[in-house]
Amino acid sequence: MKYLLAQANIAKFRLPQEHPVNADFVNNLDRVNAIAEEQQGFVWRFTGDGNDAMDVQAFDDPNIALNMSVWTDVKSLVNFVYRNQDHRDIMRRRKEWFDKIDFHMVLWWIEEGRMPTPEEAKIRLELLKCNGPSYAAFTFKQPFAPPTGELVEAFQDRCA
Repeated sequence: MKYLLAQANIAKFRLPQEHPVNADFVNNLDRVNAIAEEQQGFVWRFTGDGNDAMDVQAFDDPNIALNMSVWTDVKSLVNFVYRNQDHRDIMRRRKEWFDKIDFHMVLWWIEEGRMPTPEEAKIRLELLKCNGPSYAAFTFKQPFAPPTGELVEAFQDRCA
């Protein structure tokens, strides 16, 4: 079985999303999302009713925005997040729009052909927060390789 890398990140707006102070971030979403879709290794990204997920309220707090995507591997996602100038330029300004969240990003492996859900992303973030990095939920700082058949069976046995 082939595995793909799922990622989720959340951000908490300092002010409601529609506040004018957030306009630069919101107005750049389509452009940065289009750049992501053109990157080598990009597979899928979560959207709501529009071209982004800004209308999806996955958390009780309406100021928390969720972003999810799927990539072929960690290297492809790293290249986009840290090496793509357009993405870096926007992320360098994140303090203008967002409060700091300790556990804001999580990575995990999914079976090819399956897309993650907001509910799954919330669970993975909580797993990372409670247990630290593991095969179930990890970070760029401590990545895990895709599961092998042996690892998958052991994990399923442990969780059953």
